[in-house]
Amino acid sequence: MPIPCIDEARLSATVTGVLRRHGARREALVQILREVQEHTGWLPRSALALVAAGVGLTPAIVEGVASFYRFLHLQPVGHFHLLWSDNVTDRMQGSHALARELRRLLAVPPGGLSADGRASVGFASCTGLGDQGPALLVNQQHVVTRMDSQRVRDLADMVRNQVPLADWPAHWMQVDDQVRRSDVLLDAPSLQGQALQATQARGAQATLSELSASRLRGRGGAGFSTARKWALCLAAPVPEGGARVVVCNADEGEPGTFKDRVLLSRQADAVFEGMTVAARLLDARTGLLYLRGEYRYLLDPLESVLARRRARGLLGRNILGVEGFDFDIAIHVGAGAYVCGEESALIESLEGKRGTPRIRPPFPVERGYLGQPTVVNNVETFCAAAQIAWHGGTWWSAIGTPDSSGTKLHAVSGDCERPGVYEYPFGVTVAQVLHDCGARDTQAVQVGGPSGRCLADHEFQRRMGFEDLPTAGAFMVFDRSRDMFEVAHAFAQFFAHESCGFCTPCRVGTALVLQRMDKLAAGLGSGWDRTDLDDLDTLMQGTTHCGLGASSTHALRDTLERFGAAYDQRLRQPRFTPGFDLDGELAPARRATGRDDPHAHLEQKG
Repeated sequence: MPIPCIDEARLSATVTGVLRRHGARREALVQILREVQEHTGWLPRSALALVAAGVGLTPAIVEGVASFYRFLHLQPVGHFHLLWSDNVTDRMQGSHALARELRRLLAVPPGGLSADGRASVGFASCTGLGDQGPALLVNQQHVVTRMDSQRVRDLADMVRNQVPLADWPAHWMQVDDQVRRSDVLLDAPSLQGQALQATQARGAQATLSELSASRLRGRGGAGFSTARKWALCLAAPVPEGGARVVVCNADEGEPGTFKDRVLLSRQADAVFEGMTVAARLLDARTGLLYLRGEYRYLLDPLESVLARRRARGLLGRNILGVEGFDFDIAIHVGAGAYVCGEESALIESLEGKRGTPRIRPPFPVERGYLGQPTVVNNVETFCAAAQIAWHGGTWWSAIGTPDSSGTKLHAVSGDCERPGVYEYPFGVTVAQVLHDCGARDTQAVQVGGPSGRCLADHEFQRRMGFEDLPTAGAFMVFDRSRDMFEVAHAFAQFFAHESCGFCTPCRVGTALVLQRMDKLAAGLGSGWDRTDLDDLDTLMQGTTHCGLGASSTHALRDTLERFGAAYDQRLRQPRFTPGFDLDGELAPARRATGRDDPHAHLEQKG
């Protein structure tokens, strides 16, 4: 299809308005591009040039940033841009077959655009809706849950008839929290300053001591002491004229994780109160919440919570009437990049750059956002910190285990009767979670998402906790009908797609792993390929630039060890076989030379 005609005057007015709204700040570049695209549908070069001139950067730099994020489009997309979740649990629910049917009904070629420009159909790595899939993102601002064949047909009719999104059935876009088990975080009343008042009465240093006594560890998976991180930030020198920064990482891009979605929906006040407590302890002035791009539909509700808190004196100048307690929070919406879940890559994105992880040290607590000492914690950690500031550290430390205090939220999906969010004190067994979610005949559980650990049935008595099974919150269930090679294959596709490309071990390693997995899937595998997979796993451990690359082969290693038969049955060749047709690759040379005799072939005819 030809590139649509661009109304340059309208485009200029749109870009000017967005630039004005953001003060033409370079660090707001990703937000500027995202908001321009919300008006234009895609980012033509003329738009990039206008943005570049407005923020004082070259068009090449702006285009380089835009090309990094999968939700920013440098080529036209449909008026209805439809992205299916490609998470393995959505695949298990038939997402690929439904996507093919939708493409057929809308006459959209794979990865392309319909001839009339009305529709484009593709995939997003995960939408954070594994408990109510198959799910579909529409123009990155809306979601449709629980897709089935009837809903596909009805949706195709509305797209063909250009029915505005506002007129689509409201129940299609209903996102349920699906809290199956709640505890101290999910059951807590809405915080309207209680934690802040307790902090003010106790004092900043005493509150930091309470946080230390709680033994709270970060809920993103790494489990670093929260009190230690905040203390390091407090001790770091602040550049002249600067101030410390508090950042909430709400970019839960790990497939199978959706607990932060529920916390942002049910406990947004607790999230913002925890950030404000941190600001009081650190004397921070600026707060930033980095919202996952797939959660764009949560932006307006979250902005409403912030506005209400400002009106109540819980954000802004002189919070709680305390002179000099000035702190406010802005929301930055991501543009689709798994790597931005890594804290330094997230900060790069917040600064309007490509989300490439930084070399460390210095760590963000020393030199983070715009060179200021910066604390980065995830949604669940700030919720917990707010409750600790209110109730005290002893209360929290009494929950859980000696090495893992408090509760943990688990996003349960896959082969079970009751997918959703479960909150347990640390120390719960995998078996207990399986029982509670109604899992039957389970052969494997992926704990912590694709970068976590895959467990076989003889390991289901293991316990969730930093001393045994640390987790970022994903809990994917696979019964005995599932092919664990195909599960690992899907994870390999995810990591190859999401590698930021900065370092060679990850950029090349994830691609090579996927090539070997593709070869096995095609029935061309031999023992050589299994050995190569082992070698690639070994190579990537400790050689990648960031931890995300090193963890990309965890599922491969675990499935090779625990479900090796799923790989062995694909080793159908007695000797090494190339993953492509060597003789076929010589066909252009034969055509050029006019030869097709037996000696012009690698394997002679006859």
